[in-house]
Amino acid sequence: MAYLFTSESVSEGHPDKVADQISDALLDHFLAFDPDSKVACETLVTTGQVVLAGEVRSGTYLDVQHIAREVINNIGYTKGEYQFSGDSCGVISLIHEQSQDINQGVDRANKEEQGAGDQGMMFGYATKETENFMPLALDVSHRILKTLAALRRENSEITYLRPDAKAQVTIEYSDENKPVRIDTIVVSTQHDPFDGNDAVMLAKIKEDIKQIVMPRVIRELPAPIRALFTDGIRYHVNPTGKFVIGGPHGDAGLTGRKIIVDTYGGKGAHGGGAFSGKDPSKVDRSAAYAARHAAKNLVAAGVADEILVQVSYAIGVVEPTSIFVDTYGTAKVPLSDGDIAKKVAQLFDMRPFAIEERLKLRNPIYLETAAYGHMGKAPRTVTKVFESPYNGRIEKEVELFTWEKLDMTAEIKASFGL
Repeated sequence: MAYLFTSESVSEGHPDKVADQISDALLDHFLAFDPDSKVACETLVTTGQVVLAGEVRSGTYLDVQHIAREVINNIGYTKGEYQFSGDSCGVISLIHEQSQDINQGVDRANKEEQGAGDQGMMFGYATKETENFMPLALDVSHRILKTLAALRRENSEITYLRPDAKAQVTIEYSDENKPVRIDTIVVSTQHDPFDGNDAVMLAKIKEDIKQIVMPRVIRELPAPIRALFTDGIRYHVNPTGKFVIGGPHGDAGLTGRKIIVDTYGGKGAHGGGAFSGKDPSKVDRSAAYAARHAAKNLVAAGVADEILVQVSYAIGVVEPTSIFVDTYGTAKVPLSDGDIAKKVAQLFDMRPFAIEERLKLRNPIYLETAAYGHMGKAPRTVTKVFESPYNGRIEKEVELFTWEKLDMTAEIKASFGL
């Protein structure tokens, strides 16, 4: 029997995402001026306040207040009426040095023998459902919010948008696990107060979402996905009727509270560890990227239509404690999932330092991951500029989203005889 599946996304102005972006901006600055920095940076945002906490071991010093304010302003919190703005909020730093007990388990004289920064299990997932090998409901949710943010910045077709927003997409699937149609779309967007009554305001927002936002989203999708958008879609737009108070004034935000939005929207699995604010010695982040890299290349190579890869670690230990694969019965090769996992272990070196080197993770590449998902974005090379009153100005050319590169498909096909 057919079934429904739902995923959600949140905008860059959502309070939890504000916190994630501040944490990753700090991480990028530490890595830009000292690539060997060890960072675990947490952020709390609330009405008029930002609190920075966590542990850092680095040879550089940063103006963390300036970095946090810059992130907040770039997101769009620039007005006093939001009760949270980059120019006026308080910024408190409680960051201190990383524990030597942890550091001695990670650092080694021979970097290749670097131990995992913590125990735990991490997952990577990929599916043929979309061109970027991501689950469709999450991909569409991200697209809705990125389009909404673009319209907010343009400030021409829609002029009342504020930074905080959420989207949710429900898709009907067939018995064969194929998407059949879009069933429901939920969009909640923060907005300026309207002159007049709330009913007029809500009607205008609903009309703009359906007539301006969604057509832009749909136009960018490939034809088979566009066909899933029918006249029968149920829309819930600002279901409470009003969303003027939002962002960190409406709800406190914390780093690491949107781990499902960050990954696969509830598809596959999640090991529980958040990403933002953590340098790549923390396998919560680096191994999750490595597992996605493996899963995506396996699906692209034709090993299966859908794959979940799990890798696990013990703190201070170099080799992973396990590698697991689930193909959900979609394997195209005459091997068990256990045999496929053994080949994955041979093809992908999952030692922490090997992951850092292969995916070029000791670079300032993380702010771009902190909104609209860490997975599914196109890899690209950019030049980033970092300025510090203590360290001067530095330009770095870096590769973003290296774990999304399809650079292992030829080796995989050779190994599996495809």
